[in-house]
Amino acid sequence: MPGGMTSEVDLFFMGEALALAREAGALGEVPVGALVVRDGEVLGRGFNRPIMAHDPTAHAEIMALRAAGQALGNYRMPGCTLYVTLEPCAMCSGAIQHARIARVVFGATDPKTGACGSVTDLFAEPRLNHHAVVESGVRAGECGRMLSDFFVARRRRTDVA
Repeated sequence: MPGGMTSEVDLFFMGEALALAREAGALGEVPVGALVVRDGEVLGRGFNRPIMAHDPTAHAEIMALRAAGQALGNYRMPGCTLYVTLEPCAMCSGAIQHARIARVVFGATDPKTGACGSVTDLFAEPRLNHHAVVESGVRAGECGRMLSDFFVARRRRTDVA
């Protein structure tokens, strides 16, 4: 589903999401980072923390949406773009739709749980009432490598233990 040319702005903000993903990985969480941006301003940042928070909903996207909602004083975020290093799952895609995010930009595809075209595409479902524009593959190599390296290291630790 890649759109046109990736802009310098998209590359920059995906870099910010990658930095957040590194924070998650350093804490032992799956390295996924996300941020909500409107008019060049970051309104919310988040990274995966379901293990630390004992919360299955504490995905990077949800954390970024929560922070943006607090910053805006509103659960609706029209005109905003959500940047995330990994294709959103169904839970996150649903939250993105409820928030009325205008655009989703993600890095790596997720062939196991991706809900923006890999397993299913909730943003293309005509029966749903909100459809964000989705741009995939932005800095996909970096995003995918970070995830692969994390899981390789995790398997090594498990094999040694």
